[in-house]
Amino acid sequence: MISSFKKINKLQFVRIFYWLFLTYMVAAFLWWYVALVKQNDQIANVQYGSFQTNDPALTQKVHAIQDYQQRKNKQYIGEGLTILFLFLLGAIYVYRSLIKQIRYSNQQQNFMMAVTHELKTPIAITQLNIETLLKRKLDAEQQKKMLTASLSETQRLDNLCNNILLASQLDMGAYQANAQEVSLSLIVENTATIFKNRFLERNFVTTVQENIYIKGESVLLQLLLNNLIDNAIKYSNAKDPIAIKLLENNGLVELSVADLGVGVPASDKEKIFEKFYRVGAEYTRSTKGTGLGLYLCKRIAVFHKAKLEVVANTPTGSIFTFTYLLN
Repeated sequence: MISSFKKINKLQFVRIFYWLFLTYMVAAFLWWYVALVKQNDQIANVQYGSFQTNDPALTQKVHAIQDYQQRKNKQYIGEGLTILFLFLLGAIYVYRSLIKQIRYSNQQQNFMMAVTHELKTPIAITQLNIETLLKRKLDAEQQKKMLTASLSETQRLDNLCNNILLASQLDMGAYQANAQEVSLSLIVENTATIFKNRFLERNFVTTVQENIYIKGESVLLQLLLNNLIDNAIKYSNAKDPIAIKLLENNGLVELSVADLGVGVPASDKEKIFEKFYRVGAEYTRSTKGTGLGLYLCKRIAVFHKAKLEVVANTPTGSIFTFTYLLN
């Protein structure tokens, strides 16, 4: 909590310092303009004082000085506004870049905290189960239960490693694409079966239309569905059903995962697809995760030239929809 407090103070300090600096610079520009106008008036007054009242060209000289004075004032205004505009444009760019960098840094720190927790938990559970199996004589049913739990935690570790590795490959442009005709129906059915076997207490309602094929990569599509279902599990009650649907209508394929959980605030519907972004503060968040799952889902959707969006469910929860247009 102290760490998060420091992060908030750092962000607030940057904002306060920026606005104070910006206010000072704008005031300096105004002072510069007023000083130049006064100097221009003083020069004109000196020139007026040097004229002879009986000079026959007095009127022409006065008009010439007034015209020159007006031109200089207009010049000061034009140059001042141009410089001020360019300064404000640069200041806004620097401010947005700095705030973005600070937030990104905070999200990376949250990511490291989350990854550490995600790694320690399954490792500790698996280690405890293995130690128990080695030290105690358990019946076959108890052994199977512990081995199943260890296997489930190992799958969690494998999914985490796959997410991190794929995110790095996509960011570096090092991922080797191998798109081909794949059965999305079969991928959805197999993935749903795996989750039903892993989470026996959960109610998965599946509606899968047969023989839906799209051009894509089966590994990425399975990872997308894994992350969407895993996200639904994290943010919904164990007693609430999770609906998985795959339908095709007039060449439009829609894969959706719906839950009855807490839902996504309207202000976060776009942010949740950003890298490392998670709703809420890390020190108050109770759900597990690294902030990579939905980011990868978005990248996978873009890779397949598809669209991924989230809408509110009824009465509560969220519906994530992957939409693909058949050629």
